Amino acid sequence: MSPVTKRKKDKFSIPSKYLLLILTCVCVALMAVTFFTDYSATPLNKLVGYVVVPFQDGVSRIGTWISVRVDELGELRIILQENQKLKEQIDELTVQNTQLQQDKYELNNLRELYKLDEQYSGYEKVGARIIARDSGNWFHAFTINKGTDDGLAVDMNVIAGGGLVGRIVDIGSNWAKVNAIINDNSNVSGMVLASADNLMVRGSLQLMAEGVIGFGQLNDSQNTVEVGDKVVTSNISDKYLPSILIGYISEISQDTNNITKSGKITPAVDFEHLEEVLVILKTKQQIGD
Repeated sequence: MSPVTKRKKDKFSIPSKYLLLILTCVCVALMAVTFFTDYSATPLNKLVGYVVVPFQDGVSRIGTWISVRVDELGELRIILQENQKLKEQIDELTVQNTQLQQDKYELNNLRELYKLDEQYSGYEKVGARIIARDSGNWFHAFTINKGTDDGLAVDMNVIAGGGLVGRIVDIGSNWAKVNAIINDNSNVSGMVLASADNLMVRGSLQLMAEGVIGFGQLNDSQNTVEVGDKVVTSNISDKYLPSILIGYISEISQDTNNITKSGKITPAVDFEHLEEVLVILKTKQQIGD
């Protein structure tokens, strides 16, 4: 015989949303009764006081909370809009600031070139912009945007910043390749300006890591050459015009032959940050002829 299974009666329940609706309707009805009647002392009115007043207070609190939240959301929307406008203004000011810095940098470069132009006013010159360079940290070999169409020719001297950069070694109609004095294959006949002693300036990319290039074959029998002396191109150079500043002696030492001296020169030009240069429109050969 199978056991008898008793089924529990299903519990009666009202969904919460309907219950809330019923209570709301009751409260509204009670409020209507109290509004349209004067039975202030009736039991019904007392019941209304117990039921409706708390309900009204709750509704009022909820309404106040909703009103505050709506105001806060409105303020938040305004703040977000203002924040977006500020971001756009910051972006615009950042662009303007970058442009101003670029303009200032270019203006400083032009001022330096102008000073250099005045310093070597005896030579006719043309300005050019660097458009390419060989790999490496330094502008030891680079290309400019001027060529034969602008009156340029091979062996014309190139200057920038404080002095000598190098010379043109190859050229086209609208471009020219420049070999700088810091390049490993560069040799420049120089002269110590204070003593008129000659020396040979040798390019060295390895030494440029220290911010210097080398020199040798200095005949300084009177020991007059000192650290800080200016070195310029000499008259005996076959490629470079005379008296163009190369740099400043930063180190000097006696050679093992006890006759000549060698050392290091700090270039007058910043070979790490070149953009514009001046090309002197005469070669050493043309001036000598």
